[in-house]
Amino acid sequence: MIDDRTEDVRVAVYRGFARTGRPPGTSELASATGLPPEQVRQALRRLHASRDLVLGGDATAEVDGERIVMAHPFASVPLGFSVMGERTLWWGGCAWDSFAIPHLLPEVPDVLVATRCPGCDSAHAWVVGRDAPPPGGQVAHFLVPVQRVWDDVVHSCANQRLFCSVRCVDRWLEHAGERRGYVMDLATLWRLARGWYAGRLEFGYTRRDPSSAAAYFAEVGLRGPFWGLPDS
Repeated sequence: MIDDRTEDVRVAVYRGFARTGRPPGTSELASATGLPPEQVRQALRRLHASRDLVLGGDATAEVDGERIVMAHPFASVPLGFSVMGERTLWWGGCAWDSFAIPHLLPEVPDVLVATRCPGCDSAHAWVVGRDAPPPGGQVAHFLVPVQRVWDDVVHSCANQRLFCSVRCVDRWLEHAGERRGYVMDLATLWRLARGWYAGRLEFGYTRRDPSSAAAYFAEVGLRGPFWGLPDS
């Protein structure tokens, strides 16, 4: 459970990302919350420790020598996806996050998600909305099992990608020297993204614990140890 001041900073970070497509800086967060800059920086470190956002060295908003890299589903670094609304352009943190953005923002009915297939470099784009999955025969491949995502969350998210087909997944895996993770179709990806971040821009949001996360994964049709679930 995070304290009220830290929660104020968390909400200001997420709402700033949602509104502008970029992370708010320390001075912006201080203005939005009424907190001194040092208290803002302390709150950001607590939020990093609680996995409510990701600080690192490769993004755009300075935080006392650190930078806000991700506040899922938003990112401040390109990780393979652009997400275009009517007025705002976001970096999608991964395939999962890119498909999640229209579900999180009620004022954004749909977005244009664009990427390139890592296996053959073909360009792809989908209009992703809240009513139904986008059409298409492409597949998503997640490299890192869910239990290990936070070992290196930026690496994990950068390897949740969309491919033309399973053949392109296998081509990329051979080139990268990696073993296959989990492959799903666009409809399953859309269901996974649909409710995962519900409430994240509101006060009082709490991250899912392992049991509720597993129940959600099973509900959207995922299976197997990769998701901490039985095979059937």
